Amino acid sequence: MITYARGKRGFLMVMLAITSAILFTTAAYAAPPLPFHTIEGVGGGAITPMAYLVNPEPRFEGAMLGKPAVAFSYVNMGKKNLDALTITETIGGRLELGYAADRLGLGTLPGAIQHATNVDIQRGDVWLHHFNARFMAVKENSCLFGLSMPAITAGVHCKVNDGIRDINRRLNGVISQIGCGRENGVDFTITATRAIPPEILGCPVMVTGGLRASQAAQLGFLGFCHDYRATFEGNIVVLPCDNWVLAYEFRQKPDPYGQIPGLIGNEDHWHAFDVAYILSDHATLVAGYGMFGTLCDTEANNAWWLQLKYEF
Repeated sequence: MITYARGKRGFLMVMLAITSAILFTTAAYAAPPLPFHTIEGVGGGAITPMAYLVNPEPRFEGAMLGKPAVAFSYVNMGKKNLDALTITETIGGRLELGYAADRLGLGTLPGAIQHATNVDIQRGDVWLHHFNARFMAVKENSCLFGLSMPAITAGVHCKVNDGIRDINRRLNGVISQIGCGRENGVDFTITATRAIPPEILGCPVMVTGGLRASQAAQLGFLGFCHDYRATFEGNIVVLPCDNWVLAYEFRQKPDPYGQIPGLIGNEDHWHAFDVAYILSDHATLVAGYGMFGTLCDTEANNAWWLQLKYEF
C-alpha cells in the first residue's frame, strides 16, 4: 500500500513545473565534478540525490570500473549529531553502487526516556547502514520522441538499523506500537536531473526532482513501518563562479508513525542550504545549514554540517 505524504503543495508544484519546463531544453552542457555524497551514500547534495552518478568515468580506456569516491560528513543537530562515512563506485558509467555507515548520537533522548519511564535503554546512539544501487536509465540529452531528455536514474536502497530493535525490546515494544520499530527496510527512488546551460541563466544551473517510496521513519533511524509512502525530493544547484557551488534542497518527510508526547514528535519536512568549494579535481569541501524540524524529543532547525569528499 502506498499513500502520499502530506506536503507543501505550493513548493512541490513549483519544483515540478521547473523540472517539466527544462525537459524541453535542448542545449548540452558539460557537468562540473559533481555531485558530492548524500549522508545516505549516493550522489547528490547533503540530503537529496541527483540523477548524475558519482565519478562515472572509467580508470582507463576499455575499463568497466570508474574510480571510487569516499566522503566523511559531520552533522550537528543541536542536541544530537550524525557522523556518516560513505563510499561509491560506478560500473560501466551506468551503475552506481554505494554504502553508508551513519551513526546518530541520541543526545538527550536516553535521559528523557529514563525520566519518563524509569527505563534505561543503555544506548547513546543508533547505527544505520545503507546499501545502494542506482542505474542511469536515461542519459542526459538523449532523444525520446524528439525531446532532449534529462538524466534519469532509478535506485534501490536497502537499509539496516543497528540499535532500534534493542531499544524497542527494552521499552516493551512501545516503538512498534506507534507504527515503526522494524530494523530494516528498502527505499525505491527515481530521480531526474537537467543541466541548464550558462547561456540561458548566466551561469550553470542544475535542477533535480524525484520521487521516493519508503517505509522509513526519520530516514530509518527510528526504524521502519509496514506501509510504503511516496514523497517528493529535489534540489537546485548553481555554479556562480569557478570552484564554488551553491545548492538548495527540499525533502518531503512522510510522518508515518504516532507520537509519544515529550519523547517522539512528528516528522517534519527537511530544508538544506549547501556551499561547496572544489579544492581540486579530486576533492570537494562542503558546508551546509539545515532546518529539520522535530527529531524525536528535540528540534533540529539550526543544523549545520561539513563534508570532505575525495574521488580517487
